[in-house]
Amino acid sequence: MAAENSKQFWKRSAKLPGSIQPVYGAQHPPLDPRLTKNFIKERSKVNAVSLKNKKASSFHEFARNTSDAWDIGDDEEEDFSSPSFQTLNSKVALATAAQVLENHSKLRVKPERSQSTTSDVPASYKVTKSSSDAQLSRNSSDSCLRNPLHKQQSLPLRPIIPLVARISDQNASGAPPMTVREKTRLEKFRQLLSSHNTDLDELRKCSWPGVPREVRPVTWRLLSGYLPANTERRKLTLQRKREEYFGFIEQYYDSRNEEHHQDTYRQIHIDIPRTNPLIPLFQQPLVQEIFERILFIWAIRHPASGYVQGINDLVTPFFVVFLSEYVEEDVENFDVTNLSQDMLRSIEADSFWCMSKLLDGIQDNYTFAQPGIQKKVKALEELVSRIDEQVHNHFRRYEVEYLQFAFRWMNNLLMRELPLRCTIRLWDTYQSEPEGFSHFHLYVCAAFLIKWRKEILDEEDFQEGEKEKSRAEPRRDTIPEQART
Repeated sequence: MAAENSKQFWKRSAKLPGSIQPVYGAQHPPLDPRLTKNFIKERSKVNAVSLKNKKASSFHEFARNTSDAWDIGDDEEEDFSSPSFQTLNSKVALATAAQVLENHSKLRVKPERSQSTTSDVPASYKVTKSSSDAQLSRNSSDSCLRNPLHKQQSLPLRPIIPLVARISDQNASGAPPMTVREKTRLEKFRQLLSSHNTDLDELRKCSWPGVPREVRPVTWRLLSGYLPANTERRKLTLQRKREEYFGFIEQYYDSRNEEHHQDTYRQIHIDIPRTNPLIPLFQQPLVQEIFERILFIWAIRHPASGYVQGINDLVTPFFVVFLSEYVEEDVENFDVTNLSQDMLRSIEADSFWCMSKLLDGIQDNYTFAQPGIQKKVKALEELVSRIDEQVHNHFRRYEVEYLQFAFRWMNNLLMRELPLRCTIRLWDTYQSEPEGFSHFHLYVCAAFLIKWRKEILDEEDFQEGEKEKSRAEPRRDTIPEQART
């Protein structure tokens, strides 16, 4: 019976006995060897409870526990029923663990001294990693290289980026060094994209949790339907579509000065400087000229809607992504005059066609009276009333109409609410969904309301917030009546 219990114990434990874990400073001192037995018993109980609680009991727990981590199925390779686990002797294991803890306790520094030393260090001094930390880091990286497909507990974590970040943080290109899993994931994308006929269903599945920056341009072209899945046809397709776009420029762009197009061009000319005004890239005259051509050509080729405020925002993610194909540094501060004319022409044409593909699915958002937005706002109201009746009733109690705050969410696809890099990441998922921009977007908006439900329920004066927002927004008294509708 004791032998069976010991086997069950080691099956539940994911770590070998005696493994040395990093100990950082006085905040986490080594355990007393006399407490080893109690520690192991308590740990086994905690493990058992955590396994029971792994299953999410509600939609909210599922949302909290869901992350963008790439699942490469490495858990399946761990076999805890192997002979090496079954033949372990519990007494030997406990003795080994006690010896390790005793060795740590001999090297322990007094907590009081460690804390006082830390507090006395001036803030201007540079913090240097100790030799023991450096050795642990080297050991961790070496183990990652030896076993790239096995789960590593010591893999460096990417920093958590706040949803609404400072403007200085709004860099769509800057990123920490890739982890082992990210490298594996990037390789999977490259294999998919280089195959003779790219499996678009598999590409959508891989893109849902985010697309690596290195392959995002070609992935977006494929997911938007701009590029064919066959690799042999891609080069000719790009060449033909780019020539077709600049044919439109030669044919139509000079008509912007004609009387029946003056209102459209004037409104585009007013809106473009307002597009991401705090990002230097979009304030460059050459970039604004590119945006003017893209928006004007789209407007005259889609007379049912024409140009409507908000469409100008939808160009920016595509422009940044296709620009990143030629720029390795900070895209948002890059001077586009350093690029060749052919590069700029390719970026402009690709941005036009991909934006056109996006708008094909949501064009009723921008036709007369914008019926698409009206339907989506109503659908959002019905969805929230089902999944969080308390928030819905709170809005009704204080006479808050969903159209007051959700109209802009639908019109600009949350681009005024999120930093640009977050929008690009969100669009990875939108483009991997069959109707991401038209239907899936509703659930993202609902998730926003659920995420900040506590702040919403604590708020009673919604009108004051609307007044502050209206004061912060640019003046619109110069907008023609046709553009307002």
